[in-house]
Amino acid sequence: MLIHVALLAVCPLFMGQAESSASTLTPLQLNVLDFGAKGDRVTDNTAAFQQALDKAAETGAVVSVPPGEFLIKGHLTIPNEVTLEGTWRAPARGFVDFKGSILLAVEGKGEPEGTPFISMNRASTLRGLVIHYPEQIDDAQPHPYPWTVRGSGDNCSVIDMTITNPYQAVDFGTNPCGRHLISKLYTQALYRGIWVDKCFDVGRIENVHIWPFWRISEKLMGFSKEKGIAFIFGKTDWEMVTNSFCISYNVGFLFKEFKDGPGNVMITQSGSDIGPCAVRVETSQTHAGITFSNCQFMAGIEVLPTNTGPVKFTACGFWPVETTGFQAQLAGTGHTFFEGCHFSDWDMTSKGVPCIQADSDGLTVTGCDFMAPGKKQIALGANVQAAIITANRLRGGASIDNASNADAQIGLNATR
Repeated sequence: MLIHVALLAVCPLFMGQAESSASTLTPLQLNVLDFGAKGDRVTDNTAAFQQALDKAAETGAVVSVPPGEFLIKGHLTIPNEVTLEGTWRAPARGFVDFKGSILLAVEGKGEPEGTPFISMNRASTLRGLVIHYPEQIDDAQPHPYPWTVRGSGDNCSVIDMTITNPYQAVDFGTNPCGRHLISKLYTQALYRGIWVDKCFDVGRIENVHIWPFWRISEKLMGFSKEKGIAFIFGKTDWEMVTNSFCISYNVGFLFKEFKDGPGNVMITQSGSDIGPCAVRVETSQTHAGITFSNCQFMAGIEVLPTNTGPVKFTACGFWPVETTGFQAQLAGTGHTFFEGCHFSDWDMTSKGVPCIQADSDGLTVTGCDFMAPGKKQIALGANVQAAIITANRLRGGASIDNASNADAQIGLNATR
């Protein structure tokens, strides 16, 4: 009883201390209007925004952007530990009725290698804004612009953002950006979507939708389908990608080596739609490689002769566009896995090409469904050293060519 009374006696003191501490931890809010900003589409707000951001750097404050259309004729730098935040708490579906906190970017037209619109630094955050390029054109040759966002330093975050019509959206590759977070980003990146490189600690990308939020235009989508790349991965250690999607790009997911070596990327519940190449692997980490699980692709994948790491597809679906030949064309010294996948169709121009053309070191195909009767399923080339093709459904009969001297284990496949 004495212990019980003692606890009751001290609880109010503890509660008061907790309340006091919580209030002191609330970040200071700075409003860009207090620095002379005007959301009238006409006033150049570059200086006002930068003054607010620089002031926020003194305490690590949040710079708030109220509803309005804020023209920024120059570029902005977000200092360390500073957040630039608008009113959106979820991405906007495009440039919606000019509502919410909108930044209008105009600098750098015709200069794709120019200064990014927004440069981020260590532990800085960009959140709740729409960024729009009012001078971009709906054309088969859109205006090139620099990257909209470029990070530099660990723990950069881009959250609840819509970037309607950038030429290039988010660059977390030019500078080291470990432990980055890109979450709930909607964008119609015309040329390049997200580039990750120099990530020497776990990076995260989630709920990204790269889709025609600005214009559903044959001209613009034709440009992206001919030249665009949605996701580019260079050097990453344990990059995690979930619930992310792109449509109408020349390459959906590209993996290549820049100056710091190849990457290790794990992708789940994601996909690339309506493009000639959903996945292209130029190279991956030999010890870790690349994995896709529960993903969807339209259309196929390419693993190039330069690849040395494992590439794995688990519970994934593949279906064709009108020009699809191979659904998978494989080379290099890595091993490629397809487990529990389905292939709805391939060889759309009736040239007799197989669904999987393997000339890589190794191939495993297990528990998969090849759904197009009468078409060749798999061909093993001369460079294949080992192949395991078992427990699949090969509709219309097995059609597997083996031009290798591999240790090829083929059997227990159903053919109806």
